[in-house]
Amino acid sequence: MRLADAIQEFLDHYLRGERAASPHTLRNYAADLRQFREFLGPDTEVAAIDHLRIREFLAALHGRGAAKSSLARRLATLRSLFRYLAREGRLAENPAKLVAAPRQQRRLPVIPKPEEMRCLLDGAAGVAGAPFPARDRCLLELLYGCGLRVSELTGLDLNDVDREQQLLRVRGKGRKERLVPFGDKALEALLAYLPERQAILARAQPGPAAALLLNRGGTRLDPRSVRRRIRFYALRLHLSPSLHPHAFRHAFASHLLGEGADLRAIQEMLGHESLSTTQRYTQTDLRQLMQIYDRAHPKA
Repeated sequence: MRLADAIQEFLDHYLRGERAASPHTLRNYAADLRQFREFLGPDTEVAAIDHLRIREFLAALHGRGAAKSSLARRLATLRSLFRYLAREGRLAENPAKLVAAPRQQRRLPVIPKPEEMRCLLDGAAGVAGAPFPARDRCLLELLYGCGLRVSELTGLDLNDVDREQQLLRVRGKGRKERLVPFGDKALEALLAYLPERQAILARAQPGPAAALLLNRGGTRLDPRSVRRRIRFYALRLHLSPSLHPHAFRHAFASHLLGEGADLRAIQEMLGHESLSTTQRYTQTDLRQLMQIYDRAHPKA
């Protein structure tokens, strides 16, 4: 089987079909595999690719100045490709398993403190110049209050919101659905936004729209617009201009853990398959560590 054909089958049948990967994931995988295909040649037979050829590819990228994190991502992509081909009987085994990933220095993500989140959420209402302040407050409260991915937030429909039970039906990676609770602050923001949403629809187009969060034209708000709105408020409230939607998800997990929430409950709300993934989203600050030490150690 030619490498070019194997890559196309992997992208179409596995990523798009079986995994239902997001457009962002598809773009990244396709870009990584395009580099690999160009390095070896599209007519290379996959059966002829061994771990030494994969190492040569990674060494070439390293020689061009690729970071360790980039090399690790390329290797993970190739492992997925060859694992799929082995599973489908195209290969006897996965040659990428024999290639060690480059050692990386693990960096903890910068997570906004509870005080910073309060400043943002409480201060947003007083920021002038926002065309749809109620919508923006709603999206900020849902991002932080539910730990959503930005694609999950923008993918919400109005009928995904159960106001009585205060639950969201969230569609995560691989089209998997989960129920996530939201608090009174988020409910208050949601109820304040609904009249504004109706006004947007009335100006933009007749009839109801499915999407919960709308842009000026009455269509679904996209992730890029959410990032711009967060930056808008961060700059005006003198917070870090690098604040991004995923930081809300990290903050959601870490702040829950800091207040004593069970890690497995956090895992379920975040929609993680693995508990180890959830652990990467959480941090315990030094003050909390000292309190735990003082309470628990017999010699404290």
